[in-house]
Amino acid sequence: MNILTLLIFIPVLFGIIIMVLPSNMRNSFKYITLAATLIQLGISIWMYLNFKTGANFGGINHEEQFQFVQKIPWISLNLGGMGKMQIDYFVGIDGISITLLVMTSFVMVIATLASWEIKSNLKGFFLLFLLLDMAVIGVFCALDFFLFYLFYELMLLPLYFLIGMWGGVRREYAAIKFFLYTLFGSVFMLLVMVGLYLSVTDPATGAHTFNMVQMMNPANYDQGSVFSLAAHRHILGMSARTVGFVVLFIAFAIKVPIVPLHTWLPDAHVEAPTPVSIILAGILLKIGGYGIIRICLGIFPEVATTYAFWLGLIGVISILYGAFNALAQRDLKRMIAYSSVSHMGFVLLGIASQTAEGISGAVMQMVSHGFLSTMLFFLVGVIYNRVHDRDIYHFRGLGTLMPKYTAFVMIAFFASLGLPGFSAFVAEAFTLAGTFKSHSVNGLLPYWMAVCGTVGILLGAAYFLWTLQRMFFGKESLKGGSIWKIALTDLNLREKLTLAPLAIIALALGVMPSLVFDKVNDSVLALIQFLQTK
Repeated sequence: MNILTLLIFIPVLFGIIIMVLPSNMRNSFKYITLAATLIQLGISIWMYLNFKTGANFGGINHEEQFQFVQKIPWISLNLGGMGKMQIDYFVGIDGISITLLVMTSFVMVIATLASWEIKSNLKGFFLLFLLLDMAVIGVFCALDFFLFYLFYELMLLPLYFLIGMWGGVRREYAAIKFFLYTLFGSVFMLLVMVGLYLSVTDPATGAHTFNMVQMMNPANYDQGSVFSLAAHRHILGMSARTVGFVVLFIAFAIKVPIVPLHTWLPDAHVEAPTPVSIILAGILLKIGGYGIIRICLGIFPEVATTYAFWLGLIGVISILYGAFNALAQRDLKRMIAYSSVSHMGFVLLGIASQTAEGISGAVMQMVSHGFLSTMLFFLVGVIYNRVHDRDIYHFRGLGTLMPKYTAFVMIAFFASLGLPGFSAFVAEAFTLAGTFKSHSVNGLLPYWMAVCGTVGILLGAAYFLWTLQRMFFGKESLKGGSIWKIALTDLNLREKLTLAPLAIIALALGVMPSLVFDKVNDSVLALIQFLQTK
């Protein structure tokens, strides 16, 4: 069996074990799930270490430039005189995929450890959790659009139930809002996917194909087809390729999320249990950024270049709007959710710059934010599990009451605000460097966008440091009084073992960013070259 296929479907195998075990063994479910995620992490690290880099690897529009590839016929239908329909089980990864795969595998381990707080219907929770695990891994590996869409939609179902059944007071509202937002984007994505299928022919078989790598080559488009460059087809008075790009961009932008498509995120985070919040912030948002790079830029490169300014503007608005909203929040979880909107704006800004520094910085930001947001939401979960309150104004002086917890909060806050030595600093510095360079290299983004991005970093420092001062410093004052003081015990062993690796990784990526850049560099350079030739 292909190693990538094994990585994707390990959660299903362990899910079957949980399914057949009786309910009186419910305490073992979390350990079985932890074993599945640890095996996944081990495989992803092995793949990372064996991932080849160099001049012959990392391209974007040739199948041989992806590694650990498996391609087998899956669905084949003879259409008579109309040719035949071909859908392949086609998986493979490049430099961008491998870094996100390692991050995803690690975050799933942390989310499993955070699931210790779940006490009700453990079999249902962990079955849905493992189904979600399979879907998110599959999205980063799929190179057939039909397979990609299958995994992409498969994420919706477990997330809907995980929020709606194990969430907070307004969990039904948050789950339905998340489901409808995401479904709105993906339904229209289906139409574009079908249009691309009808436009692209595999030169080897002569059949229409969902192969995303073939879709990246204009020579494979049928003359006169909907999305052919030469046909100049129009839909609703706009170029068909522009419409295709916009529809796909909106679908992925909802996941990122960008302003104004972000409103599902704070509600989902506030109501979701801690492990689901970790997956939402640590992984789901990255799927949006990955989709924009892999599909929007890969299939519609000339449209991405034409509208680069507007992508950059949306990124800047998300950075500033998210930061200002984070400043205004009382709920600690909602504040971190809005900080995610702000930080993911840097991803869009870096992608829009279409420079090697900008796109490398965007990938680094996705990886960095994956680890840091996981750490932040786990820390919120720690305090919420003890007193069931997250209001920033209800806590003061936690530094003396919970010194170890405070130390980890300080690491997470300083790392997230972009302190030199941590991963977010490198990511934001490269993103801004690429944005600033864009004006002189390709003329896509003006200088003032880089300036606005810098203001976003300043605002990030403001809301993180203000929260740190209000909750952890000063004279001890708790809304719950002596009852809270007894309940607010410092970190236990499981919590320390969960948080320590996250803190180490945030520091390691800041000191040795080559851990990410060395893997993504070939793919990024090939993408830049691909964009420049279109």
